[in-house]
Amino acid sequence: MNPPLQQWESKKVWIMGASSGIGWALAEALHNAGAKVIVSARSAQALQAFESGHPGSAGIALDVTDSAIFHAGAKQIWQAHGGFDVVVYCAGHYKAQQAFDYDLQEMLNHQQTNYIGALHFLSAVIPALLKQGHGHISLVASVAGFRGLPNALAYGPTKAALNNLSEVLYLDLRGKGLGVSIINPGFVKTPLTAQNQFTMPALITPEVAAQEIIRGWARGKFEIHFPKRFTLWLKLLQLLPHAWYFSIIKRVVR
Repeated sequence: MNPPLQQWESKKVWIMGASSGIGWALAEALHNAGAKVIVSARSAQALQAFESGHPGSAGIALDVTDSAIFHAGAKQIWQAHGGFDVVVYCAGHYKAQQAFDYDLQEMLNHQQTNYIGALHFLSAVIPALLKQGHGHISLVASVAGFRGLPNALAYGPTKAALNNLSEVLYLDLRGKGLGVSIINPGFVKTPLTAQNQFTMPALITPEVAAQEIIRGWARGKFEIHFPKRFTLWLKLLQLLPHAWYFSIIKRVVR
């Protein structure tokens, strides 16, 4: 569905949200494969640590929720590096929430980072990619966006929005020389999931997640979901009528 991304030597990649977890591991894997990696996040200290440990990379601190500052920084990044072959939105915020403990501020925090932040990112990169005539946009969502899940009152809807958004992006940009992919990980061992108080099935490391993403790009996939032993079951649940789905979730999650 997308042009395969298989050769990384001298390719330029910008990853937003690379201070830890999947973003860091993906940046490291691409750097090791020969790519020129630019990493961004709010934590300047984490980015400096990545840059010092990965010669040839560059770290630029940006807060994607601050539209004016982010766009100014994004413009500087693009001009400094002469464009990018792949751009990845991996910034994320997560805190478990349920409706009987509703926290409006947390709902808005999720929206600002997970979705509005992605819109800021896209508004900076889409015109530049269209102008250069090639490139690939990848958004990191989650299987929590497939259907409603317990504890995901704030998180799940933002990831569902990214899935819908990426489908429209693909339809609009496929004839313009740009690739688009959506990444839907299951449970990955990151600082975000470390706060979960429940057993996470099929938990994988960020390094495994990074390799799954790279393999998905190499195959030209639009949707990259993993680990399959977990995500395929969730894909099946997407097909069920609501009554069946709710019944199964009530039995599984107690």
